[in-house]
Amino acid sequence: MMDHGNYDAPFSSSRCSRCLGVFRMAFVVFVMLALFQLLGQAQGKERSVKYSTSYRTIQIDGLTIFYREAGPQDAPTLLLLHGLPSSSRMFEPLFIRLSDRYHLVAPDYPGFGNSDWPDPKKFAYTFDHIAEVMNHFTQALGLSNYTIYMQDYGGPVGFRMILAHPERAQALIVQDAVAHNSGLGENWKTRRAFWADRATNESALRKNLLSLETTKARHAGNDPNVERHDPDLWMDEFYFLNRPGQAEIQSDLFYDYRTNVDAYPKWQAWMREKQPRLLVIWGKYESSFDPSEPEAYHRDVPNAEVHIVDGGHFALDTAADEIAALVNDFVFSLQSSKTHNRGVAAQH
Repeated sequence: MMDHGNYDAPFSSSRCSRCLGVFRMAFVVFVMLALFQLLGQAQGKERSVKYSTSYRTIQIDGLTIFYREAGPQDAPTLLLLHGLPSSSRMFEPLFIRLSDRYHLVAPDYPGFGNSDWPDPKKFAYTFDHIAEVMNHFTQALGLSNYTIYMQDYGGPVGFRMILAHPERAQALIVQDAVAHNSGLGENWKTRRAFWADRATNESALRKNLLSLETTKARHAGNDPNVERHDPDLWMDEFYFLNRPGQAEIQSDLFYDYRTNVDAYPKWQAWMREKQPRLLVIWGKYESSFDPSEPEAYHRDVPNAEVHIVDGGHFALDTAADEIAALVNDFVFSLQSSKTHNRGVAAQH
């Protein structure tokens, strides 16, 4: 008679050993995966805390000025100046992509975004005045050396800031902003008529500058693929433009835009004389300005970097990765150049 008990014992023991080995291996894998997950979460939390964006206000010239700030305080500073009718919010794509290596500061001008909107009867909405407030803003924050990023209205504000304090601007990044009369295209006829006779052309100007159609065109431009543009961006801006007092504020400021045209030769002369480090970024679907403008900058500063990106007037909407890479490479090259120059100076 076969002893099944004695026959099964070795087999059962072997099977149990294999099962135990598999269990141990599975347990080790599980523990390792759990540790990696916890480590990743901890690192993610550390990054989000260390480089998260802060939304702050500061009192400047009796006004509450709102600004976004992120990144290491001891890193190279990028001062980001927004356009019409946006705010510092337009730079969120850069905050997401660059705040781990640069100190980013983006204010809202008076009359824009979350800064104060003083009554036009009590506050002069001119580019001179806004540039003055922004210079006082940088001084209050202790920003004495920065790369200045200028988009649209950021151009006339930024160039005024630079000429007032050239020692503060280490380099210039121009994104869809104009410094040449030739850069104002065909759709500026109504706007030039407004400058010549404000009373007669005020109504036409507001329709041309502040309408939903124009607000949408600033984002989508002549891009054939409109579906990739988030309509919330222009709808939010259109809502902003229709808030009480905004039509008067924007009309006043745009009437002063004529002073920018008068100042263009001064800005061009400064660029030709100083030959600053300059990065020009231009949306290929830009419809607010003439496509000849990037080349005009290149004539003023032959060593300028000029890049046409896959976007419109607000090119960060669709080309954020490309623009962030260009900005990163540009600012990194500035720091490398400074390090090299210090090394050469030390050798002498």
